[in-house]
This record gives sequence, C-alpha cells and structure tokens, in this order.
Amino acid sequence: MPVSAKTLKENNRNETVRSWGMAMGVLTLVGQGVRFGMLLQLAVGPVCLLVLSTAGTLGFWPAMPLVAAVTLVDAFYVSLAMLGATALVSKPGAQRLLAIVGGLVLVLFGVDIVMSALGKPLIPSFSLFSVAEETNRFVQGLVITLSNPLTLLFWGGMFTAKSMENRWERPQLWLFATGCVLSTALFLTGIAAFGGVFAGRVPPVVIQILNVGVGAALIFFGIRLWLRKAKPVNG
Repeated sequence: MPVSAKTLKENNRNETVRSWGMAMGVLTLVGQGVRFGMLLQLAVGPVCLLVLSTAGTLGFWPAMPLVAAVTLVDAFYVSLAMLGATALVSKPGAQRLLAIVGGLVLVLFGVDIVMSALGKPLIPSFSLFSVAEETNRFVQGLVITLSNPLTLLFWGGMFTAKSMENRWERPQLWLFATGCVLSTALFLTGIAAFGGVFAGRVPPVVIQILNVGVGAALIFFGIRLWLRKAKPVNG
C-alpha cells in the first residue's frame, strides 16, 4: 500500500525532531564536561603558569604548542581512565614509584627554570628545558603533564562517581569526558591569549620574576606529589 505524502511529511518531521533531540543531548553532556573541567582549571597549576609565562615572553602562537601538548596528554589520561587503566596504578607500590618519578621530573624542571631565569641553567647543554624552539615547547608540555600518571586515579574515581550519580552509560560518559578535555584546551588558550596581549610590553625583570614563580610552582607540586601520592597536579 503506497504511503501518502502526508505520512511521509510526518515521518520526516519526527525524524528531524529525533535528530535535534540527539544533537541537543550530545551538546548537553559535552557542555557539562566543559563546565566541570573549567572548575578544575581554576585550581591554577604549574602548566597554567608556564603557558602564561611563555605567552607573556614570546606571544600567543609560540605558547600554543604547550597548550596542544597538555590537551593531548589530558585526552590520553582521560581515555585510559575510561578504558579501566586506573586499576594499574591503584596499587600502593605502583603509586609510590610513579610519585617518585613524576615528582623528580617536576622538581628537575622547576630547578632548571629558576636557574635559567637567574642566568645559570642547571643543564646548559640540555635544550629540552629551553622554550626558544617550538618543538622544545611541545616536548616540555608533554613531559611536565605526563609526569603525574596518578591523575588516572582522579579521573577514574570521578567518572565512576558521575556514572553512579547520573546513571550514565559508557557513551554518555565518553561525551562528558570529551567536554572535560575541551575545557583544558579552551582554558589554556584563554591564558595564552591573555599573556599574548602583554608580549613584548612586559619589563624583563617582571618576566624573570614570573619564570622564577613558574619554577617554584613546579618544585612545590613535585614535592607535594611525593607527599600526597594519589593527589593529581591540575593543569
């Protein structure tokens, strides 16, 4: 029996409504993740300060490799947490080892940044700590952010809590997690834009003080990672 034009029109309208409903549902979940992630970003950490320092010294675009690296690592850790890798670092022995290694990396970076700001780099021949080249800035962002794999514990616990609280299935959790990662990119891009406004206008002594502050923050978070083995360092 042929379908009438009126029935076809009604079916198309219902399909459009369903499609819009699905799209709005996706945007809502991603938006919730962005809002939650932005709250976490307010706990300013060493990576945020490093992006601000780089943008204030070199400009907006030179700071973007750092932003890209941090966002990439956040996506990596969030994905691992969603896939259940949290169990791998939940054992006390693994936490202790990761805390020691991660804290050492942060402290080493911090000391080198402080000494470099004072004109006496810790390792003059090791150019990884230099922010003069785009590749170095990207690698620097990767190493600093990767230095705290215990972040997996935070994301794993948070996703479990959100799943139980909202009765979300895995696809809904992935959308929420996507929003959390997007918040990192949005927030740090904003920080880079803010710092870029003042690039070239800030007196050298102010940049030096800011760099010392960045290094001191890295040292502080490295020591805190040793003392609080399961507490993540926020970007």
